Parts: sequence; C-alpha cells; structure tokens
Amino acid sequence: MTIEARIRELGNRHRNLDKTIQRELTHPAVDSLHVRELKQRKLRLKEQITSLEARAG
Repeated sequence: MTIEARIRELGNRHRNLDKTIQRELTHPAVDSLHVRELKQRKLRLKEQITSLEARAG
C-alpha cells in the first residue's frame, strides 16, 4: 500500500470516528469514558496521518 493510500484510509477512519463521537454526544446518557476513548483513538489516527504526510514530503 502506498503512503498516499494509507493516509486516505486513516483519514476515512478519522472522519468516521468523528461522526461516531458526535453521535455519542447527542445521547441523553453520554458515556464519557467511551467518548474519551474514541477521542484518544481519533488523536492517534491524526498523529499517524501527520507522520505519514511528513514522510511523503
């Protein structure tokens, strides 16, 4: 898989996590622990994307 394809894949996962987080926040009984975990996963994806973009030049 090329770096560009990996960046696109991670970007899609990042956007999907964002949608999931927004959906979770609309529930009346928000599970803050679950939301925090999702946000941490989203941040790790963003870090991976940034790292790959730096390598791609």
